[in-house]
Amino acid sequence: MKGRPTDYTEEIVAKALEYVEGAYEDEGQVVPTIEGLALYIGKARCTVYDWASQPEKKAFSDILEKCNAKQAVMLMSGALRNNMNANIAKLMLGKQGYSERSMQEITGANGGAIKTESTVEWVVEPVKPINNEKDS
Repeated sequence: MKGRPTDYTEEIVAKALEYVEGAYEDEGQVVPTIEGLALYIGKARCTVYDWASQPEKKAFSDILEKCNAKQAVMLMSGALRNNMNANIAKLMLGKQGYSERSMQEITGANGGAIKTESTVEWVVEPVKPINNEKDS
């Protein structure tokens, strides 16, 4: 690996897990977040994501996954119990890939196909002939 040595240590991993398992509340946060975790361990958010993407740092990746799963459950439960603002919960869940979908299906009578009818009517108006001969 190029560049300076990594700050990744077992102490950082332990501190990250500590955050997800409840220290986020001590920090005044309602739900655990990746941003909150980054602040708690004193690293940039991009470093946290970088560590999580490296196969040799699977423990850290698992902690981030646990953070996101715990956040999603807390947001859904909080919004359903009306303990959290549903719009904020929806916004935060959108960052995790959740989305709202609505589907509309239009059917004809008794659930059948929609019946369409088309008619074409040609209207031809009689044309008065033009007389090019001069009357004498």
